[in-house]
Amino acid sequence: MRESILDALSTLYDIVMKPVADLVQGDELVIIPDGPLWLAPYAALKDGNSKYLCESFRIRLAPSLTSLRLLAHCPDDYHKSSGALLVGDPWVSEVTNSEGEKVFEQLPCAKEEVEMIGKILNITPITGRQATKHEVLKRLSSVSLVHFAAHGCLETGEIALTPDPDRIPTVPTENEDYILTIRDVLNVQIRAKLVVLSCSHSGWGEIMAEGVVGIARAFMGAGARSVLVSLWGIDDEATIEFMKSFYHYLAEGKPVSESLNLAMKSLRESDKFRDIKYWAPFSLIGDDVTFDFMAKERDK
Repeated sequence: MRESILDALSTLYDIVMKPVADLVQGDELVIIPDGPLWLAPYAALKDGNSKYLCESFRIRLAPSLTSLRLLAHCPDDYHKSSGALLVGDPWVSEVTNSEGEKVFEQLPCAKEEVEMIGKILNITPITGRQATKHEVLKRLSSVSLVHFAAHGCLETGEIALTPDPDRIPTVPTENEDYILTIRDVLNVQIRAKLVVLSCSHSGWGEIMAEGVVGIARAFMGAGARSVLVSLWGIDDEATIEFMKSFYHYLAEGKPVSESLNLAMKSLRESDKFRDIKYWAPFSLIGDDVTFDFMAKERDK
């Protein structure tokens, strides 16, 4: 199985990158994929020297040249410069289907993930029963960074949150009770420079001519400058290690694309998480941004 995957990644490199490899200058690669190619793990493509693409380039994706131009001409003060919303392990144990069966299990590693990030950034996350859909929607437009560690829908990447405790009926069964939908996101004016969707399949959605239409595209359409997604189901322990490395680099002031590359490298060079399935699902869409998390402390 592993050999067939590596062969496929080499074949994909030959199709996508080899024809233009001699034309690429610098260490940054911006890819505008077409259709199903949005779901390719570009970081793991292998050239003829068995070198991964992410070893040569910082990689990000963009929906179109028009979207890149819009980001480039966006006013400097449009996106928030401070504040973060960290959402982990929403309380979904009460969610049932039409037969009364439990839909989700809790994600203790997701809670651990956002608490770890909170310590790095000196920000208190919202978890468990506090991570309601109402609370998330209330805060979404007021922060520079958004991070979700929760269950994601396989088909759309939409996110399961804690149902509103004041809902009627008391047992949540409808998606509107607890799912952060594409429509919900599009109805919010997002001012975040970065949205991190640390949820399985958050990069998925309906494949159309203009790409994948899912929750990640909704965040971009609502105003987010960049979105970090996962292309497949992610290992809990590996994700915590990846995010620990990623946020340490981000907190140092490194650009998102460089922080992503270095976090992938740290896993790839580890004994436990060197396999592609652990480090390659993460993909950056949109602009390359930086943060100054210490600015607030200096202003005090």
